[in-house]
Amino acid sequence: MALYLLFESSSGYALFQAQGLDEIGQNTEAVRNSVSDLNRFGKVVQLTAFQPFESAIDGLNQCNSVSEGLMTDELRSFLELNLPKVKEGKKPKFSLGVAEPKLGSHISETTKIPCQSGEFVLELLRGVRLHFDKFIKDLKSGDLEKSQLGLAHSYSRAKVKFNVNRVDNMVIQAIFLLDTLDKDINSFSMRVREWYSWHFPELVKIVNDNYLYARVAKLIEDKSKLSEEHVPALTEILGDEDKAKEIVEAGKASMGQDLTPVDLINVQLFAQRVMDLAEYRKNLYDYLVTKMNDIAPNLASLIGEVVGARLISHAGSLTNLAKCPSSTLQILGAEKALFRALKTRGNTPKYGLIFHSSFIGRASAKNKGRMARYLANKCSIASRIDCFAERGSTVFGEKLREQVEERLEFYDKGVAPRKNIDVMKSAIESTQSKDTEMEEVQPDEAPAKKSKKKKSKTEDAPADGDASEDAKPEKKKKKKEKRKMELEMDNEEGKTNGVNEDVAGQDGTAKKKKKKSKDEVATDESKKKKKKKTQE
Repeated sequence: MALYLLFESSSGYALFQAQGLDEIGQNTEAVRNSVSDLNRFGKVVQLTAFQPFESAIDGLNQCNSVSEGLMTDELRSFLELNLPKVKEGKKPKFSLGVAEPKLGSHISETTKIPCQSGEFVLELLRGVRLHFDKFIKDLKSGDLEKSQLGLAHSYSRAKVKFNVNRVDNMVIQAIFLLDTLDKDINSFSMRVREWYSWHFPELVKIVNDNYLYARVAKLIEDKSKLSEEHVPALTEILGDEDKAKEIVEAGKASMGQDLTPVDLINVQLFAQRVMDLAEYRKNLYDYLVTKMNDIAPNLASLIGEVVGARLISHAGSLTNLAKCPSSTLQILGAEKALFRALKTRGNTPKYGLIFHSSFIGRASAKNKGRMARYLANKCSIASRIDCFAERGSTVFGEKLREQVEERLEFYDKGVAPRKNIDVMKSAIESTQSKDTEMEEVQPDEAPAKKSKKKKSKTEDAPADGDASEDAKPEKKKKKKEKRKMELEMDNEEGKTNGVNEDVAGQDGTAKKKKKKSKDEVATDESKKKKKKKTQE
């Protein structure tokens, strides 16, 4: 059986025929050893056809289709022209070697050409790739490298621009940065507490919050200068006048050591930096909320923006999360505990990142595992709706959240929840009603614009506008009167049809007689003309 090799280069498609494989051997190791020798390899593999790409854009389209395992029309015509034709009802006496198994399966399905892809074929194609510039005579040195570089740049650029996951990379980066900021702010605020406690140790027990502690330290600066004048500013920061007075009294009897002005300046600068980081963390959280409402609104409304973003980042993308079954989603983030339990044959974990949801915290210890399983089921549904739905809406997420709340009540009080079919039907009806409202609003906008134009015209000629408005109802009345008259005439004609049948028959005979008389006159005139001609 003859073996043909399809090679997709950066400059075009090439078809090679492998003949005399006995010279190098049928094994992959023998082919691997003979690849480096061109004289030996060139006798076995010979070029049969080459079709260059028309342009760089055409090359990019062909490369994208090959990477997705699809056969283009150009490739199909190239193969049908250069490969031997297969007769109907007979097995082909050749096979096509392809590097991509998906592409080979697509070619065999559409064109019935048998394809194969294995280690032996891959080694032959590796040799073709190594000596490709020497197989084609008109190809200059350096042209192949330039085409490879240009195609690689355009292919990678297109892959970066084309993102199926609705730019969920931004959510992944934002949640990573949010987690690192939480750790950094916590460690930095502890450093501010420890540093400023050498000067004012009593402040730690009065102010517990890290952000408020940094603000108070920035305001006080030197404890010896504390007085009753600082009470309004401290109450504005803390929101409690008693605490502000307590800080002033503690500053007067403080046991801390005095610091030099340079040390105080450094403490103030560091406290300001912690405050700036805390403010940036708030802004980043707002950004994450908006992005989650754009990318995964149902998942965010069901489980929250932060937990939903952590699930997306751990899965890698929204599509990967949508592909995960609910059992996998339930233990996302607890992989170490899972494999440890499998290794030691212990109890497997019940929840991973889902544990941070408020639903599992509200459930009793006995029902935490059940709640985690149910919540993972609803999260998988919400992620699939967000990933594959054309329009984003929070209707399904809100309905799924209601189901989880009902399940919590069922575990606590025994109240029977609604069925999933009924809830989904109500969600679909609400989405359809919203779509119809949107469709009704859009056509109403166009006549509103036209009415504005008409108003501007009527302002220029008010008298004409009044006349036209008066004329409109008169026209409608006339039309109604005409319709009534036509209906009455039709009724009268229906009644008189039976009476007028005889009259109609008489009229028909009269008309026939008239037609006959006209014919007779015409024949008489023709006879007279003939007589005149004969006399002449």
